[in-house]
Amino acid sequence: MAKQEDQFKKVVSHAKEYGFVFQSSEIYDGLGAVYDYAQNGVELKKNIREYWWKAMVQLNENIVGIDSAIFMHPTVWKASGHVDAFNDPLIDNKDSKKRYRADVLIEDYVAKLDAKIEKEVKKAAKRFGDSFNKNEFITTNARVISYKEKGEAILKRMGKSLENEDLADVKALIEELEIVCPVSGSKNWTDVKQFNLMFGTKLGASADSAMDLYLRPETAQGIFVNFLNVQKTGRMKIPFGIAQTGKAFRNEIVARQFIFRMREFEQMEMQFFVRPGTQKEWYEKWKETRLKWHLSLGMGEENYRFHNHDKLAHYADAAADIEFKFPFGFKELEGIHSRTDFDLSSHEKFSGKKIKYFDTELNEHYTPYVVETSIGLDRMFLAVFSNALQEETLENGTTRTVLKLPSVLAPVKAAILPLVKKDGLPEIAKNIVSNLKWEFNVAYDEKDAVGRRYRRQDAVGTPFCITVDHDTLKDNTVTIRYRDSMEQKRVKIEELQSVIKKEISHKKWLMRM
Repeated sequence: MAKQEDQFKKVVSHAKEYGFVFQSSEIYDGLGAVYDYAQNGVELKKNIREYWWKAMVQLNENIVGIDSAIFMHPTVWKASGHVDAFNDPLIDNKDSKKRYRADVLIEDYVAKLDAKIEKEVKKAAKRFGDSFNKNEFITTNARVISYKEKGEAILKRMGKSLENEDLADVKALIEELEIVCPVSGSKNWTDVKQFNLMFGTKLGASADSAMDLYLRPETAQGIFVNFLNVQKTGRMKIPFGIAQTGKAFRNEIVARQFIFRMREFEQMEMQFFVRPGTQKEWYEKWKETRLKWHLSLGMGEENYRFHNHDKLAHYADAAADIEFKFPFGFKELEGIHSRTDFDLSSHEKFSGKKIKYFDTELNEHYTPYVVETSIGLDRMFLAVFSNALQEETLENGTTRTVLKLPSVLAPVKAAILPLVKKDGLPEIAKNIVSNLKWEFNVAYDEKDAVGRRYRRQDAVGTPFCITVDHDTLKDNTVTIRYRDSMEQKRVKIEELQSVIKKEISHKKWLMRM
């Protein structure tokens, strides 16, 4: 656990030091759980968004995108259930006066059981060597089975209690597990209460006439209220999807773990409209498709797992999370939900407008069912960033810090470095920059020895360093250095564009799906 915490601290520190993420309003001591994306961070975030959009919208003929407003009519949130049911279970520790999400305290307890399982697996792998069979060990080792069964039983009980709004049993579970306050170490807990997560605001010129509004807590409702507009103007036929990315806002009880849980965040969501009765089939299909998208980035199949929900939302008949192994353990990265016809039916009821689809093949009207895929862009950023940050010991005994970002997502694709600041080398290097910048985000760096410049680019995840030297004056070639392998090759200047494009193209990466 201490090793995980150390790694996470390195992630947070590196993100600031190299211009990826800053604390919002830092000069005023910051604002809790609100962050700004810096010069490199905004590029990485944009590239992740584009990678998702390409796969979700551009490569699917039956999925289109929209960009709905953050402000929506307040009845939208009544119809969606957010006014009455968008709550988290809150618990206070009487001694530390600290406030926590009760379900997160329980989930963290189960995460410690998962860590114990992982420890047992590592010990066995070391003991048995090449003959070790991980799957067999996990399914037959008594201690591992005991940890797993205990964790599953805890989550099942919690899910049932939350679904039945039995908050007394949630507190009882915390007490039975002897969960202590992380700050005080005390078990002196208050009762569990529900806490609504929506931010309220006002719309209007004066306080007397102002309308009560909410900052949207999710982007999905903007899709549902535009269902008919998109379907009719786009002449869309079921099954079809509507995707969007955008900001959402939640007044989290305990926002923590850096950008993993924030009060202002960005979602990438797609609502896929299907015939009633086919939703489970599409649910399974989208689970498989979305996992393939994640795996296409090459961040290790062992770092992903599915978690089926024990507690279903009021609108769902099936739900699962794709969890990723963050430095603080496996946590939700993306949700896939079968939302039934709840949303469209509810908006039809509250608006008084008919929201139906006429299926020409069946010759009937019906309310479509919905399968949702929803991923937090900020969480995806953290997953990519934390997985990429590595410290390597080189053959000569020195170490380097390298950010092995998937090249398709890297903020800067290539850095152009003149070997020295004379003899016409800077002029050639700047000319290369001028040509490449039309296709790629590139950087120019002439300060310090070339080795130090390599290390600087490694730390921000630049896949290629292109060095202009005195041989360039003779044969018009440059040295291209690959970040991950540190291999160096001579390449003609006119070939640089094709070499880089081959490695970073969306097609190359998404064809892995």
